[in-house]
Amino acid sequence: MQGQPDSTEQPADLPEAFKVNSKGLPGKVFRFRQTLYLKAKREPAFRFYTLYDRICQRDVLEAAWEQVAANDGAPGVDGVSIEKLRNTDHGVSGLLDEIECSLKNRTYQPQAVKRVYIPKPNGKLRPLGIPTIRDRVVQMAVLLIVEPIFEADFLNCSFGFRPARSAHDALEEIKQNLHEGRKEVYDADLQSYFDTIPHEKLLAAVQRRITDGSVLKLIRMWLKAVIVDPGKGPDDPPKVHRSKQGTPQGGVISPLLANLYLHWFDKLFHRSDGPFYWANARLIRYADDFVILAKYVGGRIERFVGQTLQGRFALTVNREKTRTVKLHKPGASLDFLGYTFRYDRDLQGRPWNYLNLCPSSKALQRERDNLREMISPKNCFIPIPALIYQVNEQTGGWSNYFGQGYPRKAFRQINRFVRERLINHLGRRSQRPYRKPAGVTWYSHLLKLGFQPL
Repeated sequence: MQGQPDSTEQPADLPEAFKVNSKGLPGKVFRFRQTLYLKAKREPAFRFYTLYDRICQRDVLEAAWEQVAANDGAPGVDGVSIEKLRNTDHGVSGLLDEIECSLKNRTYQPQAVKRVYIPKPNGKLRPLGIPTIRDRVVQMAVLLIVEPIFEADFLNCSFGFRPARSAHDALEEIKQNLHEGRKEVYDADLQSYFDTIPHEKLLAAVQRRITDGSVLKLIRMWLKAVIVDPGKGPDDPPKVHRSKQGTPQGGVISPLLANLYLHWFDKLFHRSDGPFYWANARLIRYADDFVILAKYVGGRIERFVGQTLQGRFALTVNREKTRTVKLHKPGASLDFLGYTFRYDRDLQGRPWNYLNLCPSSKALQRERDNLREMISPKNCFIPIPALIYQVNEQTGGWSNYFGQGYPRKAFRQINRFVRERLINHLGRRSQRPYRKPAGVTWYSHLLKLGFQPL
């Protein structure tokens, strides 16, 4: 049953992520993932060479479809969405029949990846690669089988895109290290990480654990898939090219591969000749975003990061965004995963500072931009209760993530912004001025209309 631990006795070295079937996988698939994890954990040098046949099995493909369908997502180059596929003549069963047949006959070839662009907070565009649903199902099937193997190797310093780990866990780890006195932080930034991972070096990292040639061939085909780029605007014509490096964000298996590549940086960091030992430093990584905390961050740590990532890993450290923050100095602050860390004066006037963790100014601005887009003249046709419901969902999701630390000041700012936008929105919905009931404040009226303040 989904979200319930297996009723049988669990081995002591099985982590919570593989004790609880949180994904609602079929029992046989879930237990096989447990077996793979335990084998990999107990034999760190073992290389898996017979995985492909398991990926082709119907129960794995059906489980993969359920995961892809639950995630929904945009259609690929073929324009087929989850809903549209369900309504075709052959439906889901027909899709899985075709996938199973092509995998078993070794005729499977991935379709082109659709390139789309989404805005970044700095005004630039982030490229995403959207595979077709068919390819997402195959990638998910591979992910279900190989993820437990690599999870057994990943270190505790890594938090992004991993089962039973979250950004909040990474934030807690930073807080713990700051409390232990590691108040100097090397805040690193990798330039276009997902798009610049060298294919051969990445495949070599995969082969350290997986030698099944058919599985390696699938991963290689996805890495080198054709990309259809519609262009960034009407004056930019479509382009078709084959990827020479990187694992595009948007693919199902891309986060695991990206984590795997930097896992070897984690290993070097924690080796007996790495900063973990000679600087008593701690690494906290969320995908390609990472910080290093120590009591003193000097040139040796900076050289280690630069020489290792740019030399051995052939990546680019963005020098403009990479910096060392001395949080024990007045006015210093660290932005990480949407939060700001800084030491502020005690609110009661006592002679010490406290660690303030709150939503960053960029996170607040992004949320205001999202709300401004929702509560705008173009949405005047949406009934007020429906619009307020959408706003509540947006702010509720935002507050769930940003509820750590001391968020009350930020929440009050968002509440005030929403109230002002809604009042202005009500006033422009018709030619006649909108009037609230006599003797009732705007705040009370908005509450009656359904507004839920943070």
